[in-house]
Amino acid sequence: MWGANSSSLTPKFFILNGVPGLEAAHIWISLPFCFMYIIAVLGNCGLIYLISHEEALHRPMYYFLALLSFTDVTLCTTTVPNMLCIFWFNLKEIDFNACLAQMFFVHMLTGMESGVLMLMALDRYVAICCPLRYSTILTNPVIAKAGLATFLRGVMLVIPFTFLTKRLPYCRGNFIPHTYCDHMSVAKVSCGNFKVNAIYGLMVALLIGVFDICCISLSYTMILRAVVSLSSADARYKAFSTCTSHICAIVITYVPAFFTFFTHRFGGHTIPHHIHIIVANLYLLLPPTMNPIVYGVKTKQIREGVIKFLLGDKVVFTQDN
Repeated sequence: MWGANSSSLTPKFFILNGVPGLEAAHIWISLPFCFMYIIAVLGNCGLIYLISHEEALHRPMYYFLALLSFTDVTLCTTTVPNMLCIFWFNLKEIDFNACLAQMFFVHMLTGMESGVLMLMALDRYVAICCPLRYSTILTNPVIAKAGLATFLRGVMLVIPFTFLTKRLPYCRGNFIPHTYCDHMSVAKVSCGNFKVNAIYGLMVALLIGVFDICCISLSYTMILRAVVSLSSADARYKAFSTCTSHICAIVITYVPAFFTFFTHRFGGHTIPHHIHIIVANLYLLLPPTMNPIVYGVKTKQIREGVIKFLLGDKVVFTQDN
């Protein structure tokens, strides 16, 4: 169980216990998660394919949506297959380094997901407040640089998690009451002082989450001011309707994220642990599952693209920012 260097007290592997207290119901719990994962993979891969092959969707809004879809499908794929192995085959062991790798990708991709939502809010701000300069401001190089900056931000801020976690001694055992390797869940298994982990984790949450939410809030404040100033009610409706899908994506992503974050740090003794674990899994699965559905239902161009793909009919795309 333990590594060759006994002074470091590093286990060779961890044991993920799944949902503590609900072991007998693991099979039943796995069914909705498996169904959601299948929808997430098919939906997001379908969106990426549609955006890449349909010339009418080669626009900034849809490039950002494709980036969000790629992030979402990668995020849920880092956790769900392993979680299903725990539920179905009782395969609970995960190598120590594999656990650190999973922890890194989970937190890096959730940070990137938040960053892409922020970029999409800026895209809507430019489209509504500066429509005549939309195509000149959000050029392909600008979009590529914004996506790369979001990725690098996540990597640079999250990679210290692995070093901070690896330095801890693990003399209490190697059982993690979770379905995947979360930073604080792993750190709490340690018998050492993980206060630095907790403080740095809070700093990262502030630097990523709070910064992105402030940018999103500022963007929508400016959008509301621009929309309200329009003279026609029809123009106001049309302008704001282009934001409804993005607003839904924000709610779907941030509500379970806030619940998970605050209960993990402040509500550990008041909320049953199995509720926290289930919501933490929904936090990773709900946005990838719902985003393709929301955008498919709310966005006319995507609906037309799906119809054209399925029926082979020639569909005329409506050009809206």
